[in-house]
Amino acid sequence: MKKLILSLLLLSPLFALAQKQTKPYLSLEDAQRITAAATAKAQAENWNVVIVILDDGGHMISLQRMDGVQVGSIEVAQSKAKSAVFFKRPTKVFEDAMKGEGGSRIATLPNAVGIEGGLPIFVDGVIVGAIGVSGVTSAQDGIIAAAGLEGF
Repeated sequence: MKKLILSLLLLSPLFALAQKQTKPYLSLEDAQRITAAATAKAQAENWNVVIVILDDGGHMISLQRMDGVQVGSIEVAQSKAKSAVFFKRPTKVFEDAMKGEGGSRIATLPNAVGIEGGLPIFVDGVIVGAIGVSGVTSAQDGIIAAAGLEGF
């Protein structure tokens, strides 16, 4: 019995340490706050879009499709967000690269989307997810995505 108690006392700091060493993550509340900020910008500009928030594994946390947006924008927004989270960079980087010499090679990268509107989301230097926006021009999608991150 004494050995059991002693073992538990010796192991308890390890349990506490394990609980403190969790990496940051994107909660549903975070995703809703980002979406709300992006929606506010879209509405202020009178732009109807799809806004997608993904976690760090590329899995959907939230999706919002504003009234009147074409159905195709759902998959485009998801693809933009997935590209941003997988490559840890804005999709505008790929769009710009595709305009340069040899840029067509970007099109061969799996999950790389060369259309502005996808932004990675970082917390303390750790990627926690991404936002993808689609429905208006790529530049306008990028403005809305940036507004979403400003709300985070």
